[in-house]
Amino acid sequence: MSSVMDDFFTEKKQPIEAYLKAALAGPVNKLLEAMRYSLEAGGKRLRPVLVMAAYQACLPIGEAPCHDLVLPFAAALEMIHTYSLIHDDLPAMDNDDLRRGKPTSHKVFGEAAAILAGDALLTEAFSIMAQTKFPGHEALLLTVIADIAAASGAFGMAGGQWLDLEAEGKHISAAELENLHRHKTGCLIEVSVTTGAKLAGASGSSLEAMVTYGRSIGLAFQIADDILDVEGGAEAMGKNTGGDARKHKSTYPGLLGLAASKAKAGALKQQAIDALQPFGERGESLRQIAEYIVTRNS
Repeated sequence: MSSVMDDFFTEKKQPIEAYLKAALAGPVNKLLEAMRYSLEAGGKRLRPVLVMAAYQACLPIGEAPCHDLVLPFAAALEMIHTYSLIHDDLPAMDNDDLRRGKPTSHKVFGEAAAILAGDALLTEAFSIMAQTKFPGHEALLLTVIADIAAASGAFGMAGGQWLDLEAEGKHISAAELENLHRHKTGCLIEVSVTTGAKLAGASGSSLEAMVTYGRSIGLAFQIADDILDVEGGAEAMGKNTGGDARKHKSTYPGLLGLAASKAKAGALKQQAIDALQPFGERGESLRQIAEYIVTRNS
């Protein structure tokens, strides 16, 4: 499964990689170098691939895809995700030395450059989205940009990271942990799915199905991450493992145990796959991604 999915992501992310490279083309300076360092460090590009896969699943049958419309949003979500990783790794946050098998940004460029690189990636993401043209559908573009802002900010990913920091060293309930995970990780994954769906014109029951899918895999992804921090190897993960326990973080394995955590991730995966039934073969890429999320080793 792993090698098959590696090939899957390699194929799907090629246009995204090209777009990201072009987006940060310009005169070489330390800030751009720091931005590129983290953005080009590798990774599956899960969030932009989800944008593309949801777009293709929801596009009306027979309608040709418009890559000039969807690629800027896919790339922007990867920029937002990368900014969050740069800031999460800082000494004031998770204080990590490795990310994707390489020294973290602040270890290479210093804390000030890392902070600014994250700030600039976040800002460039919204600049790219705001410049996207879709004549006659400007209100839709504004709606999608607002969705992404909400998923990234105080009521989404950033708010979830704050909840994570507040929960360190404390005992929290299963409901509180789920709320933390749904915000810290789930919001950006869910909005990646709904962004692609909305850009393809999805509404009503089709959009509701995509919301269910995105919400389910968003939580499953973070549970799988928690499990990998216990069972995964540092070489495969590209970062030091066991950090959650050392930092006394609240996790599903810590609260429920490994067996129950794996069962919950599996149930969420099935819920996501069930939501894709109305899309038939058009949802196959999304099904594969759901399977990958709970079986990956990195």
